[in-house]
Amino acid sequence: MAPTRQGVAALAFAVALVAMGAFVPALAGGVPANQIPVSTTPGSGEELLDPGAAGWAEVDPVGISLTSAPSTVPSAADTTVDRLEVRAVRAEARFLLRLSWPDQTADEAATDPRTFVDAVAVQLPTNATTRPAIAMGSPRATVNVWYWSAETGVEELLAGGPGSTTDFETTGLEAAAARSDGRWQLVLARDVTGGDGRAAIPADQDLDIAFAVWNGSNMERSGRKAVSEWYTLALGPGPQGPPYQSLLWAIAGLAIVVVVIVTAIAVRRR
Repeated sequence: MAPTRQGVAALAFAVALVAMGAFVPALAGGVPANQIPVSTTPGSGEELLDPGAAGWAEVDPVGISLTSAPSTVPSAADTTVDRLEVRAVRAEARFLLRLSWPDQTADEAATDPRTFVDAVAVQLPTNATTRPAIAMGSPRATVNVWYWSAETGVEELLAGGPGSTTDFETTGLEAAAARSDGRWQLVLARDVTGGDGRAAIPADQDLDIAFAVWNGSNMERSGRKAVSEWYTLALGPGPQGPPYQSLLWAIAGLAIVVVVIVTAIAVRRR
């Protein structure tokens, strides 16, 4: 028996519901490429200053791809770290990053001019509304750099292009590092306020972020380093927030209506 027009329309409607029901929730819950989710926690986040704190297990990790930085220094393309794990938390007045990367040797002291130490850097725009050049920004779009060395600890820098870094005389940047199973684990933390060349960490706006890693035992230093592209800290409304999901469901509903109307018209014309 051939299906009736009403049966064809009902079948089309049911197929549309199933398809959109499977597709939309997955899309709404997905994390876009180059985005780092940021967890929130009440209080100061003091307990998370420990890289091994149990609370870090509740924070979603993101794998960051690293490649050799374009550079004219000797052996610039010879870098060893190609992946960095990042977890991010915003407390009431403090922002914390936990970075983890593989390194079979702990290079913690430069004993002579031919030895180098392990290090990592985080780069943030000083103006959240602009995306500076990835290589240390520019005079018109500066970047705030959080730098950690296994030998000297942390320092906070302002940069307006390659070779233009300036140290801050004082900084609230904190760091704690640990090693286990051939990996570095490092927590970097700073208050969320900005100004005077320091990047503010907003509560309601996404912020760009980039990373660099040096493996001292591979003679990596200066421009010989592994770097990421720009990533985005998901601090504002975005793919995981209610406004985005509402928009997706509205589009899904409209699509279903369109499918049903088109099917009904096609059946009637037959």
